Amino acid sequence: MWCKRVNSIPAFDLTQQYKLIHEEVGRRTLEVLASGHYVNGSAVESFEQQFAAYLGTAACVGCNSGTDALYLALRSLNIGSGDEVITTPFTFMATGGMISAVGATPVFVDVDPQTYNLDLDQIEAAITDRTKAVIPVHLFGQPVDMTRVMAIAQSHQLWVIEDCAQAVGATWQGQKVGSMGHIGCFSFYPTKNLGACGDGGAVVTQDGAIADRIRVLRNHGQPQRYCSEVLGINSRLDAVQAAILSIKLGYLDAWNAQRQAIAHRYSEYLRHLPGIVAPQTLADREHVWHQYTIRVLSEAGESQNRRDAVRQKLQEQGVGSMVYYPIPLHLQPVYADLGYGSGHLPVAEQLGREVLSLPMFPELSQIQQDQVIYALKDSLL
Repeated sequence: MWCKRVNSIPAFDLTQQYKLIHEEVGRRTLEVLASGHYVNGSAVESFEQQFAAYLGTAACVGCNSGTDALYLALRSLNIGSGDEVITTPFTFMATGGMISAVGATPVFVDVDPQTYNLDLDQIEAAITDRTKAVIPVHLFGQPVDMTRVMAIAQSHQLWVIEDCAQAVGATWQGQKVGSMGHIGCFSFYPTKNLGACGDGGAVVTQDGAIADRIRVLRNHGQPQRYCSEVLGINSRLDAVQAAILSIKLGYLDAWNAQRQAIAHRYSEYLRHLPGIVAPQTLADREHVWHQYTIRVLSEAGESQNRRDAVRQKLQEQGVGSMVYYPIPLHLQPVYADLGYGSGHLPVAEQLGREVLSLPMFPELSQIQQDQVIYALKDSLL
């Protein structure tokens, strides 16, 4: 493969996307500003309806962030002190953090080395009489087997909250993630597949009563103005962000298809490369490739983490990359009192030492991708 050196390549680039839609964004933003309705209002309601229709859910409630979406979901199910929630340690802190924020205890289960998602074979052994819910995370855009998750949950009478922050548009056996659990939580952080121009999030559900509780909780616990029935929070989706998200939603499937094409090309060139393990696409699900994450294998006796050395060499050749997540949640200092130690969840810990996310965004050109592949091969020597 011939490789022409181009400018440095970031791990992600939002500027190209903005160039495509800047006229629409500018026009719609000015319309919202001129309307004088900046919080809630028609722009937010319109996006909520569009997003629910896209996912195939009965309701969508916009909120301030994906983190708040998880918090509101847990609160809406009355999960709190004394309860346990099973989830993955190989995820962003928000997943475990919001379990703790409502007063419950996160119970971490190891992950599958092939998908990096929650190892479903280990869930039932972690269930106790205090377990109230499971939070599967569709990590890097790869859907969890929701058929099995829901079967386990039903047999043990557990709630299921899908963490879909990285997987908007992904499907499990033809159904969109977020539509199969009792609640789905989404982040619209700018780098996500569907990203706002600031913070934003949403909670979706098929249950109208749950949606109503979330609407109350996101607005200081007020079912009506100045009458708070429960302790809530201020977590509303900004009207300008909602308008921008409505525009981007129309492009989402095309952008995800571009990500899939880039991921396929990466895999074609990297799947047999010694020293790494390329991610896999499984036949029963549609991966939307929020990240293209390889594993850089270390050799026995190496004193330096080989992944970090490869990342440094990539950077020297102008190729950006990211590491998610070097310290799994069960080893975070904040969870020291839970009693997990090094070696307790070995797959998550190994992934923390080995994973490396290559540049991934819809506008990544073949020339740029060639440079990434060439630089990776050179860095592995």
